Amino acid sequence: MTAPDFNRLFSTRARELQSSAIREILKITELPEVISFAGGLPAPVTFPVDEMRAAMTQVLAGNGREALQYSTTEGYAPLREWIARRCSTPEAPVDADQVLIVSGSQQGLDLLSKALVDAGDTVLVETPTYLGALQAFSLFGPKFIPVAADEDGLLPESMDESMRGAKFLYCLPNFQNPTGRLLPEARRRQLAQRARELDLLILEDDPYGALSYDGETPPSIRSLAPERTVYMGSFSKVLAPGLRIGYVIAPPALRAKLVQAKQATDLHTATLSQMAVYEVIKDGFLDTHIPTIRALYRDQCQAMIDALERHMPQGVRWNRPRGGMFLWAELPRGMDASKVLAKAVEQKVAFVPGAPFFAADPEIESLRLAFVTVPPPRIEEGVERLAGVIRSFA
Repeated sequence: MTAPDFNRLFSTRARELQSSAIREILKITELPEVISFAGGLPAPVTFPVDEMRAAMTQVLAGNGREALQYSTTEGYAPLREWIARRCSTPEAPVDADQVLIVSGSQQGLDLLSKALVDAGDTVLVETPTYLGALQAFSLFGPKFIPVAADEDGLLPESMDESMRGAKFLYCLPNFQNPTGRLLPEARRRQLAQRARELDLLILEDDPYGALSYDGETPPSIRSLAPERTVYMGSFSKVLAPGLRIGYVIAPPALRAKLVQAKQATDLHTATLSQMAVYEVIKDGFLDTHIPTIRALYRDQCQAMIDALERHMPQGVRWNRPRGGMFLWAELPRGMDASKVLAKAVEQKVAFVPGAPFFAADPEIESLRLAFVTVPPPRIEEGVERLAGVIRSFA
């Protein structure tokens, strides 16, 4: 029997799909001898296995049929109410009716793309920005315009009249993936004002805000401009990514369209997972659990910085994140991080080149180092190997 010609059957959109550069690199790093600074994965040691087991048992014992049945697209009401309370501020209260539970924040990006982006629309992004967002938006054929940034994040003053009419600005103000940057409060206020002046919608993606090493972050952009901000959050980094529980807080008109888009996508996020997450967090578990994650990640970030200072040759630069899971580094001018990666893998160490995170004009010298899944002794060994590879290119 002859199979159909799928190249003929594929849609234009499918033909343009490309694999994530990070996912392809992760295939290389599955061997246990490889020290991987590539994956943006939370540390499994932080997953509350016992608490989740008890919650699943409690939910199935008390509400098993409800937990295993189809449910509303909007999400489990007690969980939405908890999120609304958690995210409310005096300046920008949140009602549970503004909250949509999604199957991980990546689905939130997909639904927002479906609801907002037509081919040829202008979308503003940071320089660099989250690769998964570029993938989600790219399916719908927008024109990306990068917004200039420095070591503290995007520069609101660089947003000019040429950007008026853009569908939205996508940004991660807290410990951004890939750079680990934290946008200062003054710039957040400038950004909120600039969005009003240019009539822009802001998509504020915040999966890492709870991972501040000192427990402090500036006010959310949503709290400064609630009328024109969509806020995305996730339980992937503070509980476990396998649960696939994220959420979107959106103005009512947009939230209604997102619900319709989700109905056509997966009907609703897994009811059992939503109910179990609520069972775990409803009595304040995160208030004691998150500080343990912060302490672990702070120590591993410091171990990475200390190792870089000891081993890296002159000309390599890096930042000092105040939270999150990533560190951004730059090789000497003209050195291609993708070529360095090829030799680094031979030495059983891996990272992610920075170029795929740029919507335009990639910086080939840049790279992302993820440190939270690697214990300090292995961080030391991995950085030493990587430094040796970099020296071989000098």
